[in-house]
Order: sequence, then structure tokens, then C-alpha cells
Amino acid sequence: MPKLSALPFRIAGVAAAFLLVFSLQITNARAQQATYSENEIMAAAENLFGATTKGLASVIEKIFQDLGQPNGFISGDEISGAFIIGLRYGRGELNQKGKTKQPIFWQGPSIGFDFGGNASKTFVLIYNMSSPDDLYRRFPGLDGSFYFVAGIGVNYQTDGVLTVAPIRTGVGLRAGASLGYLHYTRESSWFPL
Repeated sequence: MPKLSALPFRIAGVAAAFLLVFSLQITNARAQQATYSENEIMAAAENLFGATTKGLASVIEKIFQDLGQPNGFISGDEISGAFIIGLRYGRGELNQKGKTKQPIFWQGPSIGFDFGGNASKTFVLIYNMSSPDDLYRRFPGLDGSFYFVAGIGVNYQTDGVLTVAPIRTGVGLRAGASLGYLHYTRESSWFPL
């Protein structure tokens, strides 16, 4: 029986390893292209809020340290008010790299020791979203951390897979703490549940 040379098998093995490494680099490059850098998010936030403040830059830097690069964001406006029971309504545009902007709405109830009202510009960073359909659900306001720097607030909300980080700044007087959720929808609704 003739002996087969090991050279073709070695060449095939090296070629397979090269193809694997090359495909992983392409996948990684595509994943990075689908996310937003800190500079891109700062520019988009500045476009919404009007100017970059030191507080906004600190909040965005903290979010990037905690969660990394988002693969989507929402820029919009919202109003909210509470007297023990609160309501929040918002509207904006959902942005994803390489995709058309989509209108998006959100509303939600809350309950707690919370009083007052406010109108805010809202900028929401979105993590782990594979499609916009992932976002159309309720996100509880129980989990996460809250940061408040120079009139800019952010909290993290997650459903276990997808994480959203709403950044808010606005006018009004509201104080207290409450529990609730935000429900993101394709259409505007006055029904908060």
C-alpha cells in the first residue's frame, strides 16, 4: 500500500486555520461597525442636547466604562409627572448604523415616594439589540444604577438580555424615588400600561 504524503494535509490544515482566523476578523469588524464609538455618541448627544457639558461627557464616559459600545440609540423628548403614582410619555427616533431611522414611542407608570413633573430631552443608549423588534417590550426600572451629574441623570434598565440606558436632562421639579417600567412601542399611546 503506497504511503500518503502528510504535506497536503498540513497545507489543508494551515489553510483552514487561516480561513477561520480571517472569518473571525471579518465578523469582529462587522460587529464593531454595527456599534457606536464614544465620539459618535457624544456627537449625537450634543446634537440633541445642544452642547456638550462636562456633566454629559462624564455620564457618557461612565456608561461606556460600564457597558461598552451601544449598537443603537434613541434621541427624543419626554414629559412626566407624579403624585405617588406617576406617568411618563416620550417620543423619538431609533437609530442603528446603516439603517433608516424609525419613529419610536414610550410610556410607563410608576409608584413610590415621587412628586412633581418635568419635561426632558432623552437620549437612550441600547445594548445587545439584534433587531428593533427586540426593543418593543417593557423594561423595569428596578434594576441598575442611577447617576446624577450636573443636571443629567441616567439609569440602566434590562430585561436580562437587552439593556437600555436613558440619559435625561430637562426642566421641572421632581423629587423622590419610585418603581415602574417603560414600554417602548411603534405607535403613540396614551394608555401607560
